[in-house]
Amino acid sequence: MADYQKPVLQKPPGYRDPNMATPPPPPPPVAARPQQPMKKPAAMPSSFRPKKKRRSCCRFCCCCICITLVLFIFLLLVGTAVFYLWFDPKLPTFSLASFRLDGFKLVDDPDGASLSSTAVARVEMRNPNSKLVFYYGNTAVEMSVGSGNDETGMGQTTINGFRQGPKNSTSVKVETTVKDQLVERGLAKRLASKFQSKELVINVVAKTRVGLGVAGIKIGMLAVNLRCGGVSLNKLDTDSPKCILNTLKWVNIQ
Repeated sequence: MADYQKPVLQKPPGYRDPNMATPPPPPPPVAARPQQPMKKPAAMPSSFRPKKKRRSCCRFCCCCICITLVLFIFLLLVGTAVFYLWFDPKLPTFSLASFRLDGFKLVDDPDGASLSSTAVARVEMRNPNSKLVFYYGNTAVEMSVGSGNDETGMGQTTINGFRQGPKNSTSVKVETTVKDQLVERGLAKRLASKFQSKELVINVVAKTRVGLGVAGIKIGMLAVNLRCGGVSLNKLDTDSPKCILNTLKWVNIQ
């Protein structure tokens, strides 16, 4: 006789076996973190932004200026060389041709000594160039006698400007007068003694402006100072001393 098997009873829903270990409770659900909105990259200041176009323009301008400057200097050097080779420029020369004192008189009065005289000088000016012209502006001239502490003014005058052509020599007469000019008694005696012996030193100082003329074109006017003399009357009888030309305050040419 076959064995009788009991039917297996199904466990009702929600049944828990008391012999089984209680499983741990499930972890609490993790709250989802709110997603932060993506930050936009901060805009760079305009001063930090690359300026390629402006930098390129500046570089181009600098190159153009440098090239122009180099070309200008080159052309200037070439023009100067051509000018010197073609015209062979030379500076004018000046010399004191003569000097005299007319009516030289020293009077010793109770009130003091006085000087009266007319100084007449002649300055020789020579242009050695064959293709260049010199222009002279109005010239202020001062004349004096004596040297060092004994130098005494003989008046001043102004000569009108003039033009001096190529290979030309011009003689300019200068005349000044003093009348009853007070001088110290000791100085008056020394001047009278040196005048009689012709050891009296004479001086002529002129201030003018000189310009250059090329092919009818007048080029600039440069301020110059001219100093003639510094020699005694007896030396002037046999010699015509050259004058010293000073320009730019430090260039002396004799």
